[in-house]
Amino acid sequence: MAHTFGTDVVVAGGGPVGLTAAAELRRRGVRCRVVDRLPARLPYAKAVGIQPRTLELWDRMGLARTVLEAAVPMYGQLAYVNGVEQPRIDLVLPPEVPYGFAALPQYETERILDAFLARFGTGIERDTELISFSQDAAGVTVALRSASGAEEEVRARYLVGCDGAHSLVRKQLGLAFEGSAFPEEYMLGDVEVDWDLPPGYGVRAQHRNADGEVDDVLVCIPLPGRKRYRMSMMVPPELSAAGRPDGPAESSDGVAHGLEGGHTPGLSDIQAVLDRLSPQPTTASALRWSSVFRISHRIVDRYGDGRVFVAGDAAHIHPPTGAQGMNTGIQDAWNLAWKLALAIEGGTHPDLAASYDAERRPVGVEVVERTVRHATQGIQADPVDPRTMMLREAQLLVGYRGSPLVDPAAEGPGPQPGDRAPDCAGLSAHIAAYPLRLYDLLRDRGHVLLLYGDGDRGWQLADAASDFSEGRVDTCVILPAGSAPDSSGPPAYVDTAGDFARLYALGDQPAALLVRPDGYIGARLSPPTAAQLTAHLARTFAPGSGT
Repeated sequence: MAHTFGTDVVVAGGGPVGLTAAAELRRRGVRCRVVDRLPARLPYAKAVGIQPRTLELWDRMGLARTVLEAAVPMYGQLAYVNGVEQPRIDLVLPPEVPYGFAALPQYETERILDAFLARFGTGIERDTELISFSQDAAGVTVALRSASGAEEEVRARYLVGCDGAHSLVRKQLGLAFEGSAFPEEYMLGDVEVDWDLPPGYGVRAQHRNADGEVDDVLVCIPLPGRKRYRMSMMVPPELSAAGRPDGPAESSDGVAHGLEGGHTPGLSDIQAVLDRLSPQPTTASALRWSSVFRISHRIVDRYGDGRVFVAGDAAHIHPPTGAQGMNTGIQDAWNLAWKLALAIEGGTHPDLAASYDAERRPVGVEVVERTVRHATQGIQADPVDPRTMMLREAQLLVGYRGSPLVDPAAEGPGPQPGDRAPDCAGLSAHIAAYPLRLYDLLRDRGHVLLLYGDGDRGWQLADAASDFSEGRVDTCVILPAGSAPDSSGPPAYVDTAGDFARLYALGDQPAALLVRPDGYIGARLSPPTAAQLTAHLARTFAPGSGT
């Protein structure tokens, strides 16, 4: 039976997560509509931390440069307890990691993603609310309502709920959202100060009482602008939502998370906290916005059902410790979008889209548990070495070992199937007169087969991968230092500095690594054969299966 679809994917929610999902879908030629009930972008610097792993994904899209020009670097954190300076935390990553930590107000992140999406002829449909949906084996029927009250029914192949902590998609899908709320309330403010603390460093100042308990806290994250910070602190009793007639946010749907309505902090409220806790005497000015907010920790029991999925705050909410939330949501969106794009093209394994839950829900569980632990016990609750801690906070250790889409991990050194494919420098080519990075080869591509040390068999393996995937796997050959690339075969590059061989722990035998669209290793074969390669590709592709 033929089905007529008004669009391929409806994305509910025009925040960073929904925009990332839509941008990646549109970049891959998938029709989609993005609906958001808000009439305009909110001018709030809610989520501000941009992790290195998120920048790597935006690099794959060709978006990283725009973000880097708008953001400010995050070099580390200055910590104070009862006015006494504590050891400084410097955010240092291994030299092969291409991006550092950054800060950017959420409204700027949304503006950049919105402009990128517009390149593909798609924009956010504002003042448009998703009111219900139903699904069957072939697609999803979505009911939308505009600000005028006009209702529209849209038939789509998939629905993605990026509609926040109070997600209608999650509720109607019947997903459990287990967890609870923290009793504390906080206030946020976006201000300028006149201290002379080093730029690019966050500030965390605490007061501990005689029992060693934290009873006052100030956290400041640098923003673009002159000595501008987003500050968070405990809310004074007179601004507490708990004592007001309208009550806290959980009164509507049981989820106490996000900005509260009602009274908002003024400059004097923020100044009072600075007077108590600032490491230097300072005066706050130029208040851009402020709010009271609550924090909960919850996660869904599954990330989707059938043709309907949830991502970001619709799937997981938790303390903002370590700037993990928005970045985790963006990576949810990326993981789902490339799979939906391939599934819509057809010729894929029937369980491809369902692997989203298998890969991303364990990540969400770990992030929720860790951020709650750090919020209640401090980062020292996880006694790992500094390097591991930094890589984890940068989200560079997120991986999918054991996923149905990747081969089993093997014994031995080097990144394994399911791990992030590390970047490296020092690749040379015939024509380019400058060294390339591995991520330059991966940019704006889907699956990429990296063949190391065996240019002679390049054609055979490249043809096998292309034939089985119906043209959806590109091949690049990387040769040891001193080799002469053959321009008659697949694109070839020389590992002049030896970084690729070192970082991937490659020996003398030829090897093949299949890198997925999201930059994770799907297979590691040594020595590679066409039979092994197609056996792996069958986890994702199913030639001739249609849509």
